Amino acid sequence: MTSRYIVVGPESANAARDAADELAALLTGRGTLARLSALEGVTPPDAALSSATALATTLEAVRGADTDAVLIDGAGAPDARTFDPTGWNLDLAAAAKAGIVLVLEAEGASVDLIEEEIRILARRAAAAKATLAAVALPAALAEQVTADVLVLPLPLTSEGADALLALPEPAAVTPLAFQADLIDRARADRKRIVLPEPEDDRVLLAAAEVLARGIADVTLVGDAAAVATRAGELGIDLSEARVVSTSDPELVEKYAAEFARLRAKKGVTLEQAREKIRDVSYFGTMMVHMGDADGMVSGAAHTTAHTIVPSFQIIKTAPGVSIVSSIFLMLMKDRVWAFGDCAVNPNPTPEQLADIAVSSARTAAQFGVEPKVAMLSYSTGDSGSGPDVDAVIEATRIAREKAPELAIEGPIQFDAAVDEAVASKKLPGSPVAGRATVFVFPSLEAGNIGYKAVQRSSGAVAVGPVLQGLNKPVNDLSRGALVEDIVNTVALTAVQAQG
Repeated sequence: MTSRYIVVGPESANAARDAADELAALLTGRGTLARLSALEGVTPPDAALSSATALATTLEAVRGADTDAVLIDGAGAPDARTFDPTGWNLDLAAAAKAGIVLVLEAEGASVDLIEEEIRILARRAAAAKATLAAVALPAALAEQVTADVLVLPLPLTSEGADALLALPEPAAVTPLAFQADLIDRARADRKRIVLPEPEDDRVLLAAAEVLARGIADVTLVGDAAAVATRAGELGIDLSEARVVSTSDPELVEKYAAEFARLRAKKGVTLEQAREKIRDVSYFGTMMVHMGDADGMVSGAAHTTAHTIVPSFQIIKTAPGVSIVSSIFLMLMKDRVWAFGDCAVNPNPTPEQLADIAVSSARTAAQFGVEPKVAMLSYSTGDSGSGPDVDAVIEATRIAREKAPELAIEGPIQFDAAVDEAVASKKLPGSPVAGRATVFVFPSLEAGNIGYKAVQRSSGAVAVGPVLQGLNKPVNDLSRGALVEDIVNTVALTAVQAQG
């Protein structure tokens, strides 16, 4: 695990630089070290005008350092009038899981004033979901200052470096950190993802980014000449993308014969199959089914039904799963939650709800979320009654039988699922209450309302819907999807395909 630190010094850039030099020398003696700038690859005007894009660029450089430790020189006095260097440093620290090392020269300042300055930065760090790991002060002052963080005397010593290295890695997972993790996991075992909507510029732009960043190999279903022409007009490189046509005679015959076999009991003839698989969604799904691609992402220009119905007919459900469902990965400010099912099944039976719970837990685990499953209801424990509560009680029982290794609690209200104080009163001793990470809604109505309420009121990033329960991954896009959304969905589909 790489240790990461950002050295900042609001009082004096020279003091921070000197402390960073000392720390770099000490860390170099303990392994390999990369020393970077908090504005690596960008400029203050970039950071001020396009902060999200610029921060992602710097984060990629920080995460790409394959060393035992990364030392980052914090951004200092701004060259751009609207650039906030402290805010930038804290946002980068949160996304990179880097500890902040605050360097204070503190010449002539009282101990009370120094302690107040530390508290102010600690509060700002907490608001940004960053961690103030240590404060470095002149040795005489370090002995007098009391703080809730590690206090290091200047000049830094070997003991100070050891104490810094012994600190735990910051635990918060910000949306940017999750997205970076997702892309790293996709790159680690590169998969082939088919995109059957190259007539949409967003799909082409996303495909170019996916290829440029090494996230996945891309197959586009369309006309090769048209794709090349439009790529040139957009100024993007799609030379590494494979382009296949729904008129390719060899593929048409191969896919039609298999589709006719799969749908023979429904009376589908070979001629009907040839006609059906010329539809891009059926064609792309057949590519996945036949092993010519590892997953498919569609829906930017087609309805959800147009995207996912072929997968029900062709790919079908995985062994032991009775229902295809979905989750949204809710990227909160400092953690990731999974909400299911918010997109597919209107009124699941208790048996289906149990399957949704188990599938949601396993999907969450695929994306690094430790599953603690809350079966949501308007009642917690035995506090309420009625047919809706009874259905959740039954679903919880079935889910526990199907997956005894999972931590599952239900019925439980949302507040008892996420708030430890409420949980201690309503459901004391539960391993899930107050700490839930996977939330199973009793109906599509509740789930769809719930995820949108959280998304819009908290500023959470909702990634999905992620389809689950299929033999191979197919994922649907919103028709309003941004290029970034498509890139993220390709990455998560690739991770699903890794198994």
